[in-house]
Amino acid sequence: MSSVPPSYQGHRYPVEVISHCVWLYFRFPLSFREVEELMLERGVLVSYETIRRWCAKFGQVHAGALRRRRPRLGDKWHLDEVFVKINGERKYLWRAVDQDGTVLDILVQNRRDKAAARRFFRKLLKQTGAVPRVIVTDKLRSCGAAHREVMPSVEHRSHKGLNNRAENSHQPTRQRERAMKGFRSVGGAQRFLAAFSGISPHFRPRRHLMTAPEYRTEMSTRFAVWDQITGAVGRPAAA
Repeated sequence: MSSVPPSYQGHRYPVEVISHCVWLYFRFPLSFREVEELMLERGVLVSYETIRRWCAKFGQVHAGALRRRRPRLGDKWHLDEVFVKINGERKYLWRAVDQDGTVLDILVQNRRDKAAARRFFRKLLKQTGAVPRVIVTDKLRSCGAAHREVMPSVEHRSHKGLNNRAENSHQPTRQRERAMKGFRSVGGAQRFLAAFSGISPHFRPRRHLMTAPEYRTEMSTRFAVWDQITGAVGRPAAA
C-alpha cells in the first residue's frame, strides 16, 4: 500500500531528525527533555519544546499511516476498559485488540455505562470498517447491553478469564502513564494514546515467537516502513 509522507515545509530541521525524535518519544517511556538529551548526545541541538510540537503535529499522522498498512485484522476482538487518573479525576480508557494483539481503537471516556460502551462500539466499527465474528469482554453488563443494540448478530463471549489479551495490552499504557506522571486532560490523553497505540505496537513484534535472526530481520523491515511513511531515509547521524 502506497503512503504519501507528510509535508515538513517550514521546518528547519531535516526529516530524519524530526522522525527520529517522534519515534523515540512514542516508542520508549521518555520525557521530551530526555529525548532532547539523547539528541544532544548525538550532536543535534533541539529544544524539548520543539520536540513536543513535532510529536503533537506528526504523532497521529504517522500512527494513521501505520494503521493503513497493517495486515488484515483478526475476526475475534477483545474489548476492555481500565481507569486512568486525569488531572486527579477517574476516567476510563476503552481499548479493543484482535486475537493477535493488534490495537484496533481506543477511547477515553468519563464513564463505563451502556452509553459509553455503545459510543465505543460504534466508533470501533467506523474506525475499522469491519465487523468481527466474535467479541470478548469481561463481566461488565454495560458491554452486553451495548452489544445487543449495536452488533446483535456478532457472537458475544463474556468471561473474565477469556479477556487476558485486552487486559495485557494495557501494560505499555500503564508504563507510559507512570513515566508521564499522569495525563492532564481528557483531550490530551486521547491524542497521545491514539498516536501511541498506533506507533508503539509497530515496534513491538511478538519477539518470544522469533529467533534472534528472525527478530532482527523483522525489525529492519519495520524500520524501513517507518522511514517510508515519515519520508526519512535513515537514522540521523551525529553532527
